[in-house]
Amino acid sequence: MAILLVLLLSAFLMGRFGVENLSWALTYTGRITGAILIVASITTVLGAAAVVDHWYWNGFPYSGLVALIGTVVALLANVLLLLQTFEGDSTAYRVLWGLLTAGCLWAGFALWRTSVVIPAPKRVAAAVVVSSALALANFGYQTLYKPYQHGAKPVIKMTVGEPMLSQDRKAFSVPVDIKLENQSDLGFYVLGAEFHAMGERVPLSARDRLRMQWRADAEQWSNSSFRETHPLSRREIHQPGQLVAAQPWMPTGHWIESNDEFVTRTVVQLPINAPYDQLAFYATASFARKDRLGLERVSPKGNSWSGGRVPQWMKAQKDVDSVIFRGRVRENNAIDELTRDPRFVTVYWMFGPHGADVIETITRKGEEDHVISDAESRELVNRYGIVEAQTGPFEQTLWDIKAQR
Repeated sequence: MAILLVLLLSAFLMGRFGVENLSWALTYTGRITGAILIVASITTVLGAAAVVDHWYWNGFPYSGLVALIGTVVALLANVLLLLQTFEGDSTAYRVLWGLLTAGCLWAGFALWRTSVVIPAPKRVAAAVVVSSALALANFGYQTLYKPYQHGAKPVIKMTVGEPMLSQDRKAFSVPVDIKLENQSDLGFYVLGAEFHAMGERVPLSARDRLRMQWRADAEQWSNSSFRETHPLSRREIHQPGQLVAAQPWMPTGHWIESNDEFVTRTVVQLPINAPYDQLAFYATASFARKDRLGLERVSPKGNSWSGGRVPQWMKAQKDVDSVIFRGRVRENNAIDELTRDPRFVTVYWMFGPHGADVIETITRKGEEDHVISDAESRELVNRYGIVEAQTGPFEQTLWDIKAQR
């Protein structure tokens, strides 16, 4: 019987996704969704059994009602699952749930035409309305509100110590402490973290600089990041900085739990005759929320100067080298995991004469060269909870230490 086939197939799929969601979904609402799907699956199985009794034996006086309730529950669940597949990539699942939705509509109509006896129809209608409202509310929270709610992010703090002269007075070092604080209730994966120090020459003009020179300084801001801009000065002549040290300060793929912190110290060493007036220190990190994705098997994938694959848009940046890391991304629930193509996060730790940075992309395999639009970037940020934290510049003058040589 076609009705029986539709109900049993619906129950099987709901049960499969329900068990997997209840077992390993990364959010509380995801596990609640799994529990609801399991209940819906059981109800649909009971409805399928009632269909057999209603059509053939009629041993239970309300078997038609139970069959109709099971069919309506299957219809609602299939509609919600069909809507969920439109966020995925699988056409097969979209077609499957479209057919099951149509099949449940037809089954419900066919059962209704058999003059199903409904005792206390108002109570039954109220129960159906309440259960439907709960299912819709859960679906809306999971797929509409939650991806757009404002999320917390870790904070990077940096403490720069005083420069220390070496024993032979030919070099000096500057200790830098970096602290990562996660004061939120969420855990975060570390997609990439970088620290770098820039040496800056800041000669002083013998006389007041002209207004046109200030304007030229201001025009340079549009060609550099906000963190690398310098204040307009009457006498200081800021020149482009030069990279003097860079390193990752947290491993890619590591994580920081809620209300936890991570502290590390690095030391920047330079010869005393280094041609800089001051040093500027920066620290940056990129994170993804642990309740939005699972991250596994993050490993180095080579580098740009010895055959590592970098996208075309990155090759256009001259004098920039990259160390590449890649890992498999798992969706935060079983439905998305099965209906979406596998995604991979690729992290490029970039450095060159004029600074360092971390760039991450989440794409399907083979789409690394794709230039992500602003809309796609926002979708990635919302889906996976990607946030960035940065601190700096912390500028340290070198006049005192150079005067001791």
